[in-house]
Amino acid sequence: MSERDDEEREFDLRWAEGATHKEPSARARMLAARWKENPPGPVPFRAEPEHRGAAGRHRSWVSTVLVLGCVLAVILLLGYADVGPY
Repeated sequence: MSERDDEEREFDLRWAEGATHKEPSARARMLAARWKENPPGPVPFRAEPEHRGAAGRHRSWVSTVLVLGCVLAVILLLGYADVGPY
């Protein structure tokens, strides 16, 4: 590719980017046509959490105890192990 071709291509890109009217993408046109007949309903920013019974609360408590138990076990294991140059 010559330097002249690069200059012409750069000119074309500047000309295209400077256009006052830009055609929407194919996806944007498709969604606009679909929503014209069947507009989407409102969507909350954050969906409502699903109703969790006692099982949901139980799982979080058990996982907290499990993590703290593992940390305590590692501390005790390191404390009883003869680690270090002492």
